[in-house]
Amino acid sequence: MTVRALSVVPGKPKTAAVTSHPEPLDDDGGLLVDGLLVGICGTDVEILREGYGWSPPGEERLVIGHESLGRIAEAPADSGFEAGDLVVGIVRRPDPVPCLPCSLGAWDFCRNGRYTERGIKERHGYAASRWRVEPEFAVKVDPRLGDLGVLVEPTSVVAKAWDQAEKVAARSPAPRHIALITGAGPIGLLAALLGVQRGYEVHVLDRVTTGPKPALAKDLGATYHTGDVTEIEVRPDVVIECTGNGPLVFALTEIVATDGVICLTGISGSKKQATMRPDEVNKEMVLDNLALVGSVNASRAHYEQAAAALARADREWLARLITRRVPLGDFEKALSREDGDVKVVLDLQR
Repeated sequence: MTVRALSVVPGKPKTAAVTSHPEPLDDDGGLLVDGLLVGICGTDVEILREGYGWSPPGEERLVIGHESLGRIAEAPADSGFEAGDLVVGIVRRPDPVPCLPCSLGAWDFCRNGRYTERGIKERHGYAASRWRVEPEFAVKVDPRLGDLGVLVEPTSVVAKAWDQAEKVAARSPAPRHIALITGAGPIGLLAALLGVQRGYEVHVLDRVTTGPKPALAKDLGATYHTGDVTEIEVRPDVVIECTGNGPLVFALTEIVATDGVICLTGISGSKKQATMRPDEVNKEMVLDNLALVGSVNASRAHYEQAAAALARADREWLARLITRRVPLGDFEKALSREDGDVKVVLDLQR
């Protein structure tokens, strides 16, 4: 049996195509999974259009896809899974040495950079009609979520960001009440969801004034803002920054509350030069006890937190995040943004 998969020769964007591959080998993992959906994000666009990514050793092509959702076709009796379970595959794998964090299951804190990642770095991804995964790198999805389980991976990113932000914030005995999310893309809106679930007064800042994003934020109970960040009449205790906009990051130091935390989840591809005020920023951060922390990837614990958070969320609201479903064979249509896009997914069975 052959498998349809979206693959590319890294560094050669014109080679991106839906290609046929052999049935995945048992060595790839004990769980055989029928791929259902895969989310498309900026990293996938970088791989398919800008040459990012690394093929598995000894292979020319890389199967992309890290925001996965599948249904188990076959599972070992002692795996904790069974046929029919909805499942998400974890992206990162620990390095082979391993470093201390990787040896403790904290591969998102890998110290030597020798980790691998499904669909990105030296391991085939999940954008395939059938794939395998090791049980220890699979997360079961509440069946009531159905296709919305494809949101688990991006939610895991902000679950880690919230985890890190609150751990840093705990250095101060003052309670935290107000959160600002910068960016109302999928990551930003999911970060807002988790903030609301944590009991924060949530504010969302984005440039978009039309389309579904303002209503999605407001229907969470969050306050939606547009315009310059310095014009927001709120002093957040916690900021989850989801745009990757460098100048915005430093502008946030002007408005965050004393003892506040700014957690960065986004990376910008912009090459624009920005004017900085390093001495003023340094003064603000020191005198106001501010903390600026970066967060990337997620551990298994964060995937489990994400799955639990989505299971508690309003499913009608979550469904509004997925604004387009594109057949695998038409993947090019998923790479360009259209008006009203929030999250675009590929249907692996079409």
